[in-house]
Amino acid sequence: MLNVIFFGTPDFSVPSLRLIAQNHHISLVVTSPDKPRRKATDSPEATPVKKAAIELGLDVKEIEEVQDPSFLELLNQKKPDVIVVVAFKILPKEIFSIPPKGIFNLHSSLLPKFRGAAPINWAIIKGETETGVTTFFLQEKVDTGSMILQRRTEINPDETASELAIRLSYLGAETVAETLKLIEHSQVVTTLQNNALATKAPKLFKENTQINWRLTSEEIHNFIRGLSKHPGAWTTFEGKTFRILKSKRSSSETTNDTFGLWNLTSSSFIVNCGVGEIEILLLHPEGKKEMTAQEFLRGYRKKEGERFDITPLPS
Repeated sequence: MLNVIFFGTPDFSVPSLRLIAQNHHISLVVTSPDKPRRKATDSPEATPVKKAAIELGLDVKEIEEVQDPSFLELLNQKKPDVIVVVAFKILPKEIFSIPPKGIFNLHSSLLPKFRGAAPINWAIIKGETETGVTTFFLQEKVDTGSMILQRRTEINPDETASELAIRLSYLGAETVAETLKLIEHSQVVTTLQNNALATKAPKLFKENTQINWRLTSEEIHNFIRGLSKHPGAWTTFEGKTFRILKSKRSSSETTNDTFGLWNLTSSSFIVNCGVGEIEILLLHPEGKKEMTAQEFLRGYRKKEGERFDITPLPS
């Protein structure tokens, strides 16, 4: 049995925490501080990892500044054999040397592909049909350390990022457990990453989550499902923001110069793309609740020639 310190924050981390707790001693769980999780006006809320740790009766430390000397001293006092990181902020190298058996991270891609903050999202956006998880020993440069284990899984054609994240969280937990078993029995064999094959998965902002209706229906469909449900691919119409949360490709492969144009019936919301069309199935108009296309159309008075706003192409 290993003495483990666990770092994690979101729902994705929880299956790993629970599985580790079945087989090892977790002397400390480190997570982000309580804060409003949806709106700034909401009451502070514990992270999913904190909630799970309390349920399991584990010691929890909320930390914002991971370079705080008193925090580093606490980690040393716990005398961990190993530190496990699953979806947490970047850690300083001063922490790396604390556990004698190392510190490793679970990353939700097949490294070196999709290094960065949003690997699940970008794998879908880029049209990948396969992804997986990787455990690797941390190095100072983010997501570049020597790999321990990888596990693969197919990405289903209409699977969204939120759906895939749930599957990968459980696949990741199994991989973390296998990694700890190898470490416990001194059976780890690492593999260096091939930096020439590396791709990026940058953090998601408003600027890189806007739908470009000039693209093909396949590209736009992948973009929508890759950002669903959070943060959501967005577009605008008459000054209002529409988050598009679920879509379906049509069979059309026609090239259009009327991209963004709506084709509405009483039960379907179809939009022209640069090539082909997509059908919107689920959307979230600004100032309203999330709704199906049928719910939106039920209360909407159709007009001819309506289309989503088209932003200028990058220069």
